[in-house]
Amino acid sequence: MSYVEAVKSLKESKYIPLYLLFGNESYLIQDLQHKIIQSVLDEEPEQGMNFNAFDMEETPIQEAILDAETFPFFGDRKVLLLKNAQFFKAKPDKTKVEHDLSVLEKYLDHPVDHTVIIMMAPYEKIDERKKIVKKLKKTGRVVKCESPKEYDLKTWIDMLAKDLGIHIEPKASQKLIEEIGTDLMSVQKELEKFSLYVDEGEPITMDVVEKLVSRHTESSAFKMIDALMKKDITEAISVFKDLTKRNEEPIALVALLASQIRLILQCKLMKNKGYTKQQMDKQIKAHPYAIKMALERERYFSVEQLYEMMTLLTNTDEQMKRGEMEKELAFELLLYRFVEKRSAK
Repeated sequence: MSYVEAVKSLKESKYIPLYLLFGNESYLIQDLQHKIIQSVLDEEPEQGMNFNAFDMEETPIQEAILDAETFPFFGDRKVLLLKNAQFFKAKPDKTKVEHDLSVLEKYLDHPVDHTVIIMMAPYEKIDERKKIVKKLKKTGRVVKCESPKEYDLKTWIDMLAKDLGIHIEPKASQKLIEEIGTDLMSVQKELEKFSLYVDEGEPITMDVVEKLVSRHTESSAFKMIDALMKKDITEAISVFKDLTKRNEEPIALVALLASQIRLILQCKLMKNKGYTKQQMDKQIKAHPYAIKMALERERYFSVEQLYEMMTLLTNTDEQMKRGEMEKELAFELLLYRFVEKRSAK
């Protein structure tokens, strides 16, 4: 089941005794968790007597199930939140507690009607072949909370904006995506900020986004690459200076720039072999939006230049860590050398 389907089910007031929320999109997991609690309890979520949370890395599942079977103090229902339910992974991590999953399996056969259990597995994948997961699908809801696809991003932004009672113009929405990327939690925070800035009924325009949006480090790294594409050393250094003002460490920026250049190189090599964008999405461990950004830039660099840039990044990283050169100076020299490589194309 998807996040959207789960939200629709909640609106239909269908009672579900157990939920398993998994996936790589923490915003959706937290948001759905909040919506489930609100739908079950009349009181403020996570503050009332009928709510309890357990960390499955510290508490055995059998203890949580014992709590589930006890009646609520007040009201008809209570909610239990089980965090870090890593035992749903194909290869669970070792923890200091031992989980007797047979207790959970028995509970799934006859869940009590006064408790709703929300199990959170913030991992990209779970092992859906496990007997316990199959049982969960019959008794409760297994909800996949994954990052929205590239073509869904604007729809998501419109939906989040609507929830805040604001309207964002298409160009402004695109600008927000360029600055923030696909992190829905960051998008939500930016939209909340915009909603406080504009008057009631006033749309969020491109000017509002450019004025208020928080510059994210990853998008700034792509801006640096864009400046290198144009051989604009002044702009590249300006982006770097802006990042240092926000206390970004030069060594961390070298690592970030290396990951972006590596992604561009990977996309270029695969494109040269005839891979399609869809095939790259499956092969490369990166968000499809990041791959799209890399593909838009790969044609400005030759394979040789990208390899040379990776070598320069490695050398600069070593110089910084050995203390052979002041970090900011080393990074600026790196940018100058990148521009030289571009000019040599």
